[in-house]
Amino acid sequence: MEKGLPSASIETLQKRALILAAIRSFFWERKVLEVETPVLSQYGTVDQHINSFSVDSGFDQTKRYLHTSPEFAMKRLLAAGSGSIYQICHCFRDGEKSRQHNHEFTMLEWYRTDFSYIELIREVDDLVRMVLGSLTENYIVEKMETECITYQMMFNTYLGINPFSATIEQLQNCASTNNINISHESMGENRDDWLNLLLSHLIEPQLGKGKLTFVMDYPASQAALARISPYDVNVAERFELYIDGVEIANGFQELCDSQEQEQRFIADQEKRTQTGKMQIPYDKNFIKAMSQGLPECSGVALGVDRLVMFALGLENIEEVIPFSSEIA
Repeated sequence: MEKGLPSASIETLQKRALILAAIRSFFWERKVLEVETPVLSQYGTVDQHINSFSVDSGFDQTKRYLHTSPEFAMKRLLAAGSGSIYQICHCFRDGEKSRQHNHEFTMLEWYRTDFSYIELIREVDDLVRMVLGSLTENYIVEKMETECITYQMMFNTYLGINPFSATIEQLQNCASTNNINISHESMGENRDDWLNLLLSHLIEPQLGKGKLTFVMDYPASQAALARISPYDVNVAERFELYIDGVEIANGFQELCDSQEQEQRFIADQEKRTQTGKMQIPYDKNFIKAMSQGLPECSGVALGVDRLVMFALGLENIEEVIPFSSEIA
């Protein structure tokens, strides 16, 4: 691209606009309310794997954060009685720049007050097929199967190991056997770090090839804001959607217990301290809203830019956004 010109073609941006219109029509027909929440907040995410952009205010001498997701504010609306809601918004994550990442990106996030996470998987499938069908030949969409597998089945199928019982030594041996040469010292004793390494290097590239692959029931240690299964304390009611080796969406049966959520936030802050990450205040307004009553619900965040990439057969996020971070 020439310096100063858009990173995406005008034709691509026109097709992107059609996709956004189709998404809004999808939710309009299902009577899901569109909302807008603040991009700038006095609180940020405390997830150790996500870095926030901070902004210093000259007005009141306070630090604020560009949101990495609209999740907390949207759940405050749910607690206020909004019913099912969705939002299409820009999100910001520091340090994420690659073929599939841009510091600023577009997210579609929605919450269903009357859905289980299994029902939400079906709705995600419906939406993705609608988007793909609106821009591609119908036979391509019709040929795409939907596959649902558990996290445990995924590791058993692709690597022959049980992710819930394998020792760190076994996970390291699996990495070494598959030519991932990384030392135990550099990775440490966190099992989830080893599992994520194997997932990203060996499994993810094989997921969603010619199909929509939903991975369900993650380890409880990777619950994030998901509810722990009432049937198995080792499992979090969480799912992710993969298409063509790329994660497109991440969804939960939402945790509604404010005390447990606050404990998770505090634990996340401790992990950030241990790894030398910037300390960020967790969202106390969100916890207060939860304590007043977050309805039973499921929710999902879907990367719009990645979905547009797949729908148009493009390989770089810069090809589907008007201006990449380097030329914005």
